[in-house]
Amino acid sequence: MPKPSIPVAKSALGTDRQTMRRAWYFVLLVALAIGISYFDRLTLPVAIAAIQRNIPISDQQYSWLQTAFLLSYAALYAIGGRLLDLMGTRKGFLLIMLWWSLACALNSLATGFMLLLVARFLLGIGEGGAFPAATRVVAEWIKPSERSTAMGLINAGTAIGSLLAPPIIGFVVLRSGWRGAFVVSGILGLAWVVWWGLSYRGNSMPAPTLADKTQGRISWLGVMRMRNVQAFVFAKFMSDSAWYFLLFWLPKYLYDARGFDIKQVSYYAWIPYAASGVGSFLGGWFSSLLLRRGRSLDSARKIALGLCAIAMPSVMLVSLAPVSLALALFSIAFFAQQAWSGLVMTLPADIFPLDLVGTVAGLIGFGGAMGGAVFGLIVGFLLSHGASYGELFVAVGTFHLIGFFAIVLRAGRIEPMHVANI
Repeated sequence: MPKPSIPVAKSALGTDRQTMRRAWYFVLLVALAIGISYFDRLTLPVAIAAIQRNIPISDQQYSWLQTAFLLSYAALYAIGGRLLDLMGTRKGFLLIMLWWSLACALNSLATGFMLLLVARFLLGIGEGGAFPAATRVVAEWIKPSERSTAMGLINAGTAIGSLLAPPIIGFVVLRSGWRGAFVVSGILGLAWVVWWGLSYRGNSMPAPTLADKTQGRISWLGVMRMRNVQAFVFAKFMSDSAWYFLLFWLPKYLYDARGFDIKQVSYYAWIPYAASGVGSFLGGWFSSLLLRRGRSLDSARKIALGLCAIAMPSVMLVSLAPVSLALALFSIAFFAQQAWSGLVMTLPADIFPLDLVGTVAGLIGFGGAMGGAVFGLIVGFLLSHGASYGELFVAVGTFHLIGFFAIVLRAGRIEPMHVANI
C-alpha cells in the first residue's frame, strides 16, 4: 500500500513547482507591463525640451499636460478596477494595454498644445487599469506570505521603465526627433499585448484567504464607506502627490534649475529611477521577511511603511546640495517612495476577498492619481508665480509621514477580511 503513494506525492510536488514557476512568470510579465507604462508616461517629460522647440509650452501648460493624464488616470483607476473584477484579469489587461499603447503613439501626431493635451488624456485612460490588474494577478497566483515580494517586483517595473526612459528616449530624440520617441513607446506596448494574449491564463485555484466571494453583497459605494479603504485612499493621495511631482518634474528641474541639456538628462536622470527599482523590491522583500520571522501581517506591513515614510524628508535638502549630492538625495526619496507604493498596493490583496481586490486597488490608485493631479496644478501655479523648487521639495518631504499616520490611526489592523465579517 505505501508504494503507490510515492509517485502521487512526487506528481503533486511537481505540479506545485510548475504552478509556482508559472505564477512568478506572470508576475515578471506584469512587471514588464508596468515598466512599459512608466516608459510611456515619461516620454513627454524627457522629450519636453525638444518638443518646446516646435510647440511653445509654459510651466502652467506643462502642469496641465500632466493633470490631463492624471485626471483620466484617476477616473479609470477606480472604474477600471471594478471592470477588471467583472471582466477578469486576462481580457481586461489586454484591452487597457492596447488602448494606452495607441494613445502614446498618438502624441507623435501633435502639432500644437491641444492635441498633446488630448493624447495625454487618452494615455491616462489606458494606464489607469494597470495596477488594479497587477493586484489581481498577485491575488490569483501568489500565497499571502509572498504577496508583498511579488508586488514589490511588479512595482519595480516602474523603475525599469523610468530607468530606461531617459537614455533611450534621449537617444531616439537626438537621432530621429521627439515624434519618433512616442512611436517607439507605442510599439513596445503593442508587442506586450501579443505576448500577454498568448501566454496568460487565470488561476483556477486562487491563493488562500482570497477564495471567498462577496457574491454581490457589497456595492461599490459600500466599499468606499469602509474606514480602512478611506484611510488607504487618503494615504495614497498624499504620497502620490509627492511621487508624481518628483516623477514628472525631475527632468524639468534638471533643465530649468541645474542647467542640464537633453544629453546630460540622458546620462544622469536614470540614477534616482534605478534607486526606485531597488526600493520596490527591497520594501516588499523586507515585509515578507518580517512575516517569515513571526511578525503579524499588521506589524510587518506597518513597520515597512513607517521606515519608508521616515526616509522621505531627505528630499527637503535637494535644492541646497550640489548636483551629485542632489541626485543622491533624489535617489533616497525614490527608493523610499517606491518601497512604500508597492506595500500600499499589496494591502487590497492582504485584506479583501478576490472579487473586491480590483475595486479596492482601483479606489486607492484613484486617490493617488487625484493627489498627483491636484498638486501638479498647484506646482504649475506656484512656479509661474515666483515660488522656488526648494519650497516645493520641503512640502513634499512631509506628505508620506501624513499618509502613514492616517493608516496607523484610521485603518485598524491589517488582516484578511472574510465575507462573514462584511
